[in-house]
Amino acid sequence: MAINDLATKPIGRLLWHYSVPSVAGMLIWAFYNVVDRIYIGQGAGPEAISGLAVTFPVMNLSAAMGVLIGVGASARTSILLGAKDKERAERVLGNSLVLTLVIGTLYTLCFGVWLDPILMAFGASATTLPYAHDYMIWMLPGLVATNLCFSFNNIMRASGYPMKALVTNMLGAILNVVLDPIFIFWLDLGIKGAAIASTISMYIGAAYVMWHFCKKSSIVHFRRGIYGLDWNLIGNIMALGIAPSVVNAASCFITMKVNTSLVEYGSDIDVGACGIFVTYTSLLTSIVVGLNQGQQPIIGYNYGAGNVTRLKGAYYLATIWATVICAAGCFFGLLWPQLIARCFTSDPGLTDVTVNGLYHSLWMFWAVGFPITTTGFFQSIGKATESIILSLARQIIFMYPLLYILPSFWGIDGVWLSFPVSDIFAVGVSVAMIWMELNKINRRIYDPVCN
Repeated sequence: MAINDLATKPIGRLLWHYSVPSVAGMLIWAFYNVVDRIYIGQGAGPEAISGLAVTFPVMNLSAAMGVLIGVGASARTSILLGAKDKERAERVLGNSLVLTLVIGTLYTLCFGVWLDPILMAFGASATTLPYAHDYMIWMLPGLVATNLCFSFNNIMRASGYPMKALVTNMLGAILNVVLDPIFIFWLDLGIKGAAIASTISMYIGAAYVMWHFCKKSSIVHFRRGIYGLDWNLIGNIMALGIAPSVVNAASCFITMKVNTSLVEYGSDIDVGACGIFVTYTSLLTSIVVGLNQGQQPIIGYNYGAGNVTRLKGAYYLATIWATVICAAGCFFGLLWPQLIARCFTSDPGLTDVTVNGLYHSLWMFWAVGFPITTTGFFQSIGKATESIILSLARQIIFMYPLLYILPSFWGIDGVWLSFPVSDIFAVGVSVAMIWMELNKINRRIYDPVCN
């Protein structure tokens, strides 16, 4: 499918074309994470699951840096290609490479120097710190490759290569699933082996996506003259990428607060249960994120071309699909929580705590897809402020104070209840903001250069 088809093909067909590879890629990575954590839980025990859960905030901080560049660059690429400005689209590519390498190197060094204090701040105890340390010390060398793979995979998709973007995800994830049992069980490296497998896989995935952009046949590709930092362009990239980056950074601090609250009102085993909950919900939201990525090239291109009807159609359809997916995951988790828990652990105590957590945390999950696609809509049309507000709404504006208020009344159950209660507020904010924005769109067509 040619890039110009974004302006002419039926919306449902386009969303299917762009979303299926993206969803498949996200599912592959989500499946890898699930399998990775099953291997760790079954092979290293409940303490290892709790130690792994402590590393989630560090990984979210790393992802925040990658998302800042990758999502912003892909959204800007879609808009520029829609406006027929290929030269600036390639400058986005070159500047993104420089930024990813510089920022990735800096945060990797910072994590390496202060790793144990950071892990302790994020909820590690004397029991879980050795597991968290062993995992992260081997993950750190692969973080830059992870961000290269993620960022340029997004640009690849936005520039008209959704199937190649899928191959990128498949390459690293499938290799990781193959390497995990070798390093964890055969070489008997435990949680350390899982990290080594991930690092190797990420470098191979990054090499593949870089090779794509080295070819002159690619719609946008590396060439001389595109690497000099253009601060205006960088500002545009970061303005569009700041919202999802804030989500990941906020997730880091929320996870830190959740972990410390779980230890305060419960124990390390509750942290492990939360790790299982996050893994399950991440599997579902990865599908929604894939849909979101699928809608963004359609919305961005048609926004750049001034075609309001098509960008609204893509948003409506993506939101309907996202809601159906989250509702299915919500009901499954509430009906069969024991099945979910036993996939990750055979420990009866961890199973019981996980079941209790799923009962209390999932009942509003059916609506989670709506804020995600709405945030993606604002990102795609270059509305950075609105995207940031929506990104902050659930995790910072609502959930953070709820983590202080609800546990004071209901203890450990109050920690779990903070998830669905914050979802209610986030949905309300999303409804209000998209209603106002669509009313504006009904009155006028925006100028993408000015916005």
